Amino acid sequence: MPPPLDPVAAQGHTETLQTDVAIVGAGPVGLMIANYLGLQGVRVVLLEKLEQIIDYPRAIGLDDEALRVFQSVGLADALLPHTTPDHWMRFVTHTGHCFASIEPRTDEFGWSRRNAFIQPLADRVLFEGLRRFPHVQTLFGNSVSAFAQDPTGVTIETEDEKGGRRTIRASYLVGADGGNSFVRRVLNVPFEGRTKPNQWIVVDVRNDPIGSPHVYMHCDPKRPYVSAALPHGIRRFEFMVMPGETEEELSKPENMAALIRKVVADPEKVDYIRKRVYTHNARLASRFRVDRVLLAGDAAHIMPVWQGQGYNSGIRDASNLGWKLAMVVKGLAGDALLDTYTAERRAHARSMIHLSEVAGDIFAPTSRFGIRFRDAFVRTFNLFPAVKRYFVEMRFKPMPRYETGVVLLARSERKHGWLARVLESSGHSAPGRLLGLMSEKRESRLGRLAYGRDPHCHSPVGRMFIQPRVRTVAGDVVRLDDVLGNRFAILGWGADPTFGLTPEAREIWQRLGGCFVVAKPDTQLSFHDDVPAGVIAIGDANGRMKDWFSRVPESVVLLRPDRFVAGMCTPQQVSSHIVELAAKLNLKAAGRQSVAAVVNEPAVTRDSVAAVATGA
Repeated sequence: MPPPLDPVAAQGHTETLQTDVAIVGAGPVGLMIANYLGLQGVRVVLLEKLEQIIDYPRAIGLDDEALRVFQSVGLADALLPHTTPDHWMRFVTHTGHCFASIEPRTDEFGWSRRNAFIQPLADRVLFEGLRRFPHVQTLFGNSVSAFAQDPTGVTIETEDEKGGRRTIRASYLVGADGGNSFVRRVLNVPFEGRTKPNQWIVVDVRNDPIGSPHVYMHCDPKRPYVSAALPHGIRRFEFMVMPGETEEELSKPENMAALIRKVVADPEKVDYIRKRVYTHNARLASRFRVDRVLLAGDAAHIMPVWQGQGYNSGIRDASNLGWKLAMVVKGLAGDALLDTYTAERRAHARSMIHLSEVAGDIFAPTSRFGIRFRDAFVRTFNLFPAVKRYFVEMRFKPMPRYETGVVLLARSERKHGWLARVLESSGHSAPGRLLGLMSEKRESRLGRLAYGRDPHCHSPVGRMFIQPRVRTVAGDVVRLDDVLGNRFAILGWGADPTFGLTPEAREIWQRLGGCFVVAKPDTQLSFHDDVPAGVIAIGDANGRMKDWFSRVPESVVLLRPDRFVAGMCTPQQVSSHIVELAAKLNLKAAGRQSVAAVVNEPAVTRDSVAAVATGA
């Protein structure tokens, strides 16, 4: 077990804490990173200026990728009671006609693609999860007043509301302190983007006065509004604030009743939780790392709420950064690995910002031209079914795909032709953002026309791997990640991936704490003679694994701890790919053993998850 945090006596009233990683901000991103590092045996100090985690609703949408990250830290089962799976988003005209319904029904990553959830309860699950780790300490009511970094670490000065001061010495600092990030401002990192001119008032209520499921986006030209069903009888309403209106005026009982009367028969019987006006921002930090300080979540990017991707993008940051930071802190990898965090996450965050802006343009255009363009565009759905499927099924949603970083894939050159220049120059208009989003996927015809063909567009390398149900040799049917754990994995279909492995490659894989897995048709799992010692055998319980491998040319996949595909190869190329991956990781000859005795342990057991869920 890792040593506890080390308080060091100092002069006066200043207490000094020594730790591996300091995280500023106990929101969902900071809590998730702390949980991941805690599982890896890394010492963490989590700093939060508030006295407790925020207890009112904010984000309401959780996607399958984020649920998979909760699973990776052993907390998915504790979160599920606070979610509603298969939560569709429906766009409705002012006459009540549903002209688009986003209803993705696939579960290739092991979970429902769209879920409603209660964020305060999800944050509570993450916070309670930290109880598992004596080497993780959370300090509420502590504001960061200053920090400075040098070649060996970061010194952070904090102060609590009573004037007590602490000095924290950490190897690395993560700023997860929101859109107005103190950490980002001290680093002087540009936060580029724009702010929408209109505002919205959010109203959360208990004892749902409507009860109908899903999310409804009412495109009322007089005042667009949203009605969203949430778990535990909570409902959210959002109304556009019209020119000349203020939060103070709208919050008056008579004005609030007038708004709620659009959707509720008796406004006097509504049980309010919270009312708040907010502005839609779309901003992106120019870089996510400055030496030993890193930015994550809203500190690195903020986006409009229309696709519910602000929360989910922050959780993606935590998943990408967590395993890399753990490797560097333990001495397994050089700190150049942390440069891949910006390289991999920033481009996708930009794509999600564009997606959110496009959804807002469709729902609430700010000009008459925008309304006419949207209505004309929607009318084409019935003429071109393929176009309708593309948008209604959200096939345009940009999934993370890493072309640089820890991937064994040569970066293709983009040919910026005349159409690319037109799209980029028109990006500030609603049609321009829509066309730009379509062109970002170079698998699409528009994307290929604008930027040139990507020879690797159909490769799974750099993409998230599927998570089907698999059978273990004990006979249990579980999700794939429950077998793999939070570690590197080499998974081969139908053949031993260790056959012919060189001593050098085997030593590298052992140093990484990686596992070898062979996937078989479920009928073959009871035959063990073709599975050598040290290789995990799994049965393809529903045939999805076989289907996946049938669509790719190679039969062996190298998986990162965040379940992205680092590379693919034939069984005879496994050794060379391991060596190449080690170079991408900037792998060192030996890891530091003082922090964690065990490297890359699998996820915590079901018993520990149950204990967290019940508060034991």
